[in-house]
Amino acid sequence: MADRDTIAAIATPAGVGGIGIIRLSGPLALSIGESLIHDELPAKQVRFRRFYDSAKQILDHGICFYYPQPHSFSGEDVVEIQAHGGPVLLDMLLERVCELGARLARAGEFSERAFLNGKLDLAQAEAIADLIESGSRAAAKAAMRSLEGEFSSHIRVLVEDVISLRVYVESALDFAEEEIDFLADANISDKLLVCQQAIERVLQRAEQGRILKDGLSLVLAGLPNAGKSSLLNHLAGYEAAIVTDIPGTTRDVIHEHISLKGIPIRVRDTAGLRESDNPVEQEGIKRAWQEINKADSVILLVDASLGITPDDEIIIKQMESINYQLVYSKCDLLTNEGQRNKKTSYISVHSGEGMEALINQITGEVKDFNQDNQTILARRRHIDALQRARQGLIQARQVFDDTGSGELMAEDLRQVQQDLNEITGEFNTEDLLGQIFSRFCIGK
Repeated sequence: MADRDTIAAIATPAGVGGIGIIRLSGPLALSIGESLIHDELPAKQVRFRRFYDSAKQILDHGICFYYPQPHSFSGEDVVEIQAHGGPVLLDMLLERVCELGARLARAGEFSERAFLNGKLDLAQAEAIADLIESGSRAAAKAAMRSLEGEFSSHIRVLVEDVISLRVYVESALDFAEEEIDFLADANISDKLLVCQQAIERVLQRAEQGRILKDGLSLVLAGLPNAGKSSLLNHLAGYEAAIVTDIPGTTRDVIHEHISLKGIPIRVRDTAGLRESDNPVEQEGIKRAWQEINKADSVILLVDASLGITPDDEIIIKQMESINYQLVYSKCDLLTNEGQRNKKTSYISVHSGEGMEALINQITGEVKDFNQDNQTILARRRHIDALQRARQGLIQARQVFDDTGSGELMAEDLRQVQQDLNEITGEFNTEDLLGQIFSRFCIGK
């Protein structure tokens, strides 16, 4: 990459600390570092130094080291200054290195330069931010696997498979006038299916990683007064929602972020689902269904003392295509054991009955994601790209089976390859890069 300006940033969090780090990257990094310490700065040697201002007064002392390109994180000359971690002191040092020729770095600019210099692909660069922001140990381990290139290697294998198909298909088109049907003889339809299944396996692991990163989206749904808010309060550990005996207390969606068995959960308590003439309640019910339709999991609560009513049956019918779990609440109100349906879960937030089993039920699908060290942390854009690639292969196979057209299939495969390359950044736009790296912290 062509020489560019030199950037600098404080790389440690805001606030007072024992150590504060300033990082420089670019062609002037070495000369700025040597001007700051009034001495030579040998490569890859850590030494105690004094840091001077423009009047040759000592600002602070600490350690300073230099990594020459391309053997650095960014692929450029990099200097790191480790001083005492006072905010005023670090601002003075940052001001001094800017006087010497650096400029303030944009958010994520160090990682962006590492990507542009070929030190990381785009998925690995994103994994840095995901590792820093990990909300659980499982997420941190999965992010490290992505940073080490495991996710990217899977994508590269998929791309190679698609390229092999493209090469054969497009080569066969060059012999279209021959009597031999190269495409039919090669079992192209079966090969497309194998490639589709490989993408689906990676997509499954990426979906698991997306849940570890963003949290499992869980919606509490049911009729008014079914116990949704009481359950939310129990899971959150405090009074997050108002609970009364008056049906319809919750009119809007209440959002809570909690952790169950180390899994981050985004819980949504929703308005009671019923017919209503009240425009405010109608809007709440509309929002409830929007949350239900996009949730990873839904708990449908039914008042155990009432059983499944006709209104519950209407809700159940509307949820036929949704991943939901039917749970009877307020089971402490049941006096006769014969009233229970043995195939259904029963809970009571007052007595605590069934709560541990419900938590196991909620986390059961995801708590073992990281046990086999297979989960890779992925973002929503990765999921979208994999889903488009899968759909492209489905379409290519359908077109080929229906028409036998190699030309149309070749175009679908080209698009599939492009979709997969978006993940690692082999195909990208400036807008995409700007959007991704702007979300990084300053100094990374």
